[in-house]
Amino acid sequence: MDILAKRASLMSRRVNWFVERFCVGLMILLVLDVWLGVLVRYLLPLDWTFMEELARYLMIWMALLAVSSGIAHREHIGVLVLFERFPPQMRKWLAVLFDLVAFAFFFLVFFYGIGFVERGFGRYTMIAQIPKGWPFMGVPIAAIFACCQLMLVAIHDFIASDGVAAADRVEI
Repeated sequence: MDILAKRASLMSRRVNWFVERFCVGLMILLVLDVWLGVLVRYLLPLDWTFMEELARYLMIWMALLAVSSGIAHREHIGVLVLFERFPPQMRKWLAVLFDLVAFAFFFLVFFYGIGFVERGFGRYTMIAQIPKGWPFMGVPIAAIFACCQLMLVAIHDFIASDGVAAADRVEI
């Protein structure tokens, strides 16, 4: 059983490695886009009006994808005042319950996000005139990454015999 916990932790780290690097890439693009937007607006005689729209979508994608990284590190929002008052064995079951609720939420976001993307391909962005389905794809993609991370950290945290949470095992 401990082997399954280690594999889940390893898989969680691998998925998180990819997501974190992708978010860093999006952040680099966002910073370059904003700087270029400022230059185009005030210094360069170019008519590039899509820069603000691109910055908006880059920021949304980055924020949505970063959710799975927070889950992998167990640094997502939680109220620990009541949770920490329970004995460790009960906390384990409560954590599984919370993970199941979060998994259900993100699965619904994924499920409805697919329809959101499909409808988005029938609409176009105001400035660049690209189908909104492309930027909307961030919603179901981020939700599926969140579901995967929730499943992996829940497996690890429940099965691990040493009682160390997945966030404590993540190596940088």
